[in-house]
Amino acid sequence: MRVGFIGLGSQGGPMARRIAGAGHRTTLWARRPATLAPFTDSGARTAGSPAELAAASDLVCLCVVDDADVEQVVTGPDGVLAGLRRGGVIAVHSTVHPETCRRLAAVARTSGVALLDAPVSGGGRAAEQGTLVVMAGGDPQVFSYCRPVFETYGDPVVHLGPTGSGQLAKILNNVLFTAQLGLAADALGVAAALGLDRAELSRVLSCASAAGFALDRVADAGGTLDRIAAHAGGLLAKDVRLFADLADAAGAGTAATLRGAARAALASMGN
Repeated sequence: MRVGFIGLGSQGGPMARRIAGAGHRTTLWARRPATLAPFTDSGARTAGSPAELAAASDLVCLCVVDDADVEQVVTGPDGVLAGLRRGGVIAVHSTVHPETCRRLAAVARTSGVALLDAPVSGGGRAAEQGTLVVMAGGDPQVFSYCRPVFETYGDPVVHLGPTGSGQLAKILNNVLFTAQLGLAADALGVAAALGLDRAELSRVLSCASAAGFALDRVADAGGTLDRIAAHAGGLLAKDVRLFADLADAAGAGTAATLRGAARAALASMGN
């Protein structure tokens, strides 16, 4: 399959490398030419615009930051829809509002293009290892068509339902993760106040029933949220806002506990 990839950050970069390494004819685009420099040995080609990339692709994968970035790259004057052939597919790996994907899917259909939302979880290390969790929403046949590409960087790769379903799952994942980060940091802070060594306690808890991904990330960051805040605080805050919007729209009063825990964690990060 001919695959275009836009969004070559700490997670998207390894994803693009794995696509090219699997033998798919890969084309890359980035706003800053310097971003493309590390990929000169990957076998991937480069394009001068999203439209040019799309014209050389059957599937275009997006791993940009937020809703505005996705919108611009897809529908801009020289965007993906300006170049992608009829029958082409756009996969949105970014974490954005489900309604953004539903609306863009409707726009894409008028050009004969399909759009899947397929956000991923796991970070750069998982992308390098091919173990990202891919949570997809959209037409099942289109998902099956794209699955071989998704499986170059994802395991498991799961179809969850209609367009927007992947985003719903990813947002719930991220708000729960944010809350767990805050709880883990609080527990280690209490441990220090009680005279226990944070690092030693982290090793013990990682083998006990309190073990979890969030605890490991806090422990790796020295037992506090400071380093995590600098790296991911803004993105987590975006996803908690998305969750709050969705929960309010659904009238999900039971979301209050989860929302409160996540917001407390963000407050500790200064967000």
